[in-house]
Amino acid sequence: MKNFLQLNAAFLFSMCGIGYAEETRQTESSGSPLERYFMQDYMLGDWAGLRSGLSDHGVDFEFYWAGTVPSNVSGGIQQGTAFQMGMLMAMDVDTEKAFGWGGGHLHTSAIWLDGDPFSTKYVGDLNKSNLVDFPADFRLWQAWYEQQFWGGQLKVKAGLLSVDRDFVLPEFYSSLSSINFLNQTFFFPTLAFNLYDIPGLPIGNHALPSTPYNSLGALIRWQPVDSFYLQAAVYDGNPDTSSSGTRVMLQEKEGALMYYEAGLLWNKASEHRGLPGSLKVGGFYHTDEFFDVQNTILSLFGLAPAPTSHSGNYGGYLLAEQMLYLENKGMEDPAQQGLTAFFRLTGAPSDRNLTQLSVDGGLVFKGLFPGRDYDTLGIAASYLEISDDIQAAQRQVNSTFGPVFFPAVSDYEGVIELTYKFQIAAWWTIAPSLQYAIHPGGSTLIDDAWVLSILTTLRF
Repeated sequence: MKNFLQLNAAFLFSMCGIGYAEETRQTESSGSPLERYFMQDYMLGDWAGLRSGLSDHGVDFEFYWAGTVPSNVSGGIQQGTAFQMGMLMAMDVDTEKAFGWGGGHLHTSAIWLDGDPFSTKYVGDLNKSNLVDFPADFRLWQAWYEQQFWGGQLKVKAGLLSVDRDFVLPEFYSSLSSINFLNQTFFFPTLAFNLYDIPGLPIGNHALPSTPYNSLGALIRWQPVDSFYLQAAVYDGNPDTSSSGTRVMLQEKEGALMYYEAGLLWNKASEHRGLPGSLKVGGFYHTDEFFDVQNTILSLFGLAPAPTSHSGNYGGYLLAEQMLYLENKGMEDPAQQGLTAFFRLTGAPSDRNLTQLSVDGGLVFKGLFPGRDYDTLGIAASYLEISDDIQAAQRQVNSTFGPVFFPAVSDYEGVIELTYKFQIAAWWTIAPSLQYAIHPGGSTLIDDAWVLSILTTLRF
């Protein structure tokens, strides 16, 4: 592994003068064979014409590999290093090209995950320091069909879905195909994972269908103009976390999960001369029963007669993005070089959840250095607040028994991340990341941790 990292580092610096530039593809024929190779979309090229031939008939494939080496160098649970990887395999079918059926889109995808656990073993953070920090598995990720109506103004999608691929999605600062941060909370807010069971409390029948897990669901999206949309979705309330990803069990006790979102987008199209941005407001509601956290904790210590529960659980969010600076090439610049800021706020009731408030935001600068148009520098910070009711229960237990069970009352977890992504080729990136995890797990019992990671991605 050490030799592998040294080789990557050496090649990285040797290639710093070769920026990945989409606009140069029009003159690819005049470049050297090595330069043309690094500017093609995929490491394996066009598969001797097979990829473009299939695409002409409406079938597109995507193979995307991400390998990470996160290291806890200070604080946390213990120091140590892990290797983790994820391989995404997807197929998309345009039904009009393939079968003559207009407006249809069929998608199937699978994920292969491997590696040793990291956050639970070394850091203890709720936010999870590494983007692919999941149990080893090979599973179906998504399988759905989407139909468009009225020229795309109305879309209906149904099948096995992951909520984080449709809701709270950034438009400008990050995406699945252009990852700029490694901490999971900047990919999808940690507060949404309140729908999972709280460790130490009774088990329920609910969870969150987010990557790499799915649920049977349906989504409807109405976008009458480019600058505005409304969408809503309903999912099975307990996602499939088995090893296959194909379990479908619609049971009344699992309830249902509903998400809603409205979005405004401005200056996104190339003909607009203003700086682009977006504002998204949404929320979710789960119909299952959720235990009252304060009463349940007290009952475990004999300070309340029995756990009580609430009907349903919910939360809301706001996501704002704004490009603050755009290089003089304007929106026609394929790299979209410039500075983008983002801010996100999420909240949930404290009486039935582990966390009640999350605030995060940051800056992403693309093309900071001359000749490195597609490189990105990112800095972001997050604050995640533990439920007031959990804190109150811990204080009440301490007032009765002393600080035996809760030597430190939970308060919050924070994280600051600084990352720089080198776009070595159109199909290859290398991104070192430095994170500072504050109060991992929401407690001062675990020392603040410094996490140093390196992520490399490949498109085949």
